[in-house]
Amino acid sequence: MQNMKRNVLVLASAQAMMMTGGALLIATSALVGQRLAPDPALATLPLALQMLAGMLTSIPASLIMQRIGRRGGFLIGNFIGLLGAILATWAIVSGSFSLFALGAALSGVFAGFGNYYRFAAADSASEEYRSAAVSYVLAGGVVAALVGPNLAHWTHEWFAAPFAGSYLALAMILMLSMLTITRLNIPKLPASALANPGRPLTAIARQPVFIVAALGGMFGYGTMSLVMTATPLAMHAHHFVFGDTALVIEWHVLAMFAPSFFTGHIIRRFGILPVMLTGALLNAACVAVNLNGTTLGHFWLSLFLLGLGWNFLFIGATTLLTEAYAPEEKARAQALNDFLVFSTVTLAALSAGSLQHQLGWRAVNLGVIPLIVVTAAAVLWLWTVRRRTITSPATL
Repeated sequence: MQNMKRNVLVLASAQAMMMTGGALLIATSALVGQRLAPDPALATLPLALQMLAGMLTSIPASLIMQRIGRRGGFLIGNFIGLLGAILATWAIVSGSFSLFALGAALSGVFAGFGNYYRFAAADSASEEYRSAAVSYVLAGGVVAALVGPNLAHWTHEWFAAPFAGSYLALAMILMLSMLTITRLNIPKLPASALANPGRPLTAIARQPVFIVAALGGMFGYGTMSLVMTATPLAMHAHHFVFGDTALVIEWHVLAMFAPSFFTGHIIRRFGILPVMLTGALLNAACVAVNLNGTTLGHFWLSLFLLGLGWNFLFIGATTLLTEAYAPEEKARAQALNDFLVFSTVTLAALSAGSLQHQLGWRAVNLGVIPLIVVTAAAVLWLWTVRRRTITSPATL
């Protein structure tokens, strides 16, 4: 139990540092891109490359960690992220847009590894503590919400080139993260488990429990990404000042992560599926608020509900997925799940600006309703199946 709790603390600390860096990147990369890019239309290209690299890394990262263990894999990811931060710092100082874009892509590779912090916590925890372990790791996002943007503000004038200091600070955070990861102690899979890979991936993915977990992660995260990314654009179109937008986003991020201190206990009390269904209903409430007004209060409340909905769905889906595989199958199952989830997130984030510009805020919200309906229907379907059939988690 002591080793399990230490692992969760290490992973929560690493998650907090990774997401602090992610918040810093989101707050600064478009501004840096705008200053360095040969064409202002390319300003968001580094951020897009970061997201794309994270998506493409999800499968190889999981397979690498299956071979060399969680600690070795996370250290590789952190080192790549460190190289990216150093390269981005030099790119800003030297005025190279292409090097900055490459540094952002390397940061995305790091995120592709770091997204498995939550699964590492689940794998190292006992069954009754699993949902709480996932929750505590994701609670690191609270630190990111408070520190990331402020860190960018505190450090952006360290050097003559704006924001070079911010990326140097990010490099320092990643060095601290590497030191933290060395304290992780999760045993590697034994050779016998590696020699016996278990069921084919298609058999794992056909299970109702895998389908519902993947849909919950994909559409829950995709809904959040699409609406959140479009919100600043919608608020600007309705003539709100940036301070109002920053307030709405700050409360949204806090709603995403602060409940993580309690979500695991709520899941243990009421069950995974009721919590996931509640998350889908919270997302529906977000859309309802957005469709009924565009005052500051409407934007604040809708984004707060969206953050809560994401928290319940993502933690619930992560916990549910652990029921779909045996230990020797986890690398492939987790890799497929995260590839599906973060492909959806990337597509949603990249399409948000175009949808808002071409069709408007109302269309953005109407567009996510099918995702919410499918998520809720899938959860209710599995809930009904489980009530009718007594089946072990490995086969349901």
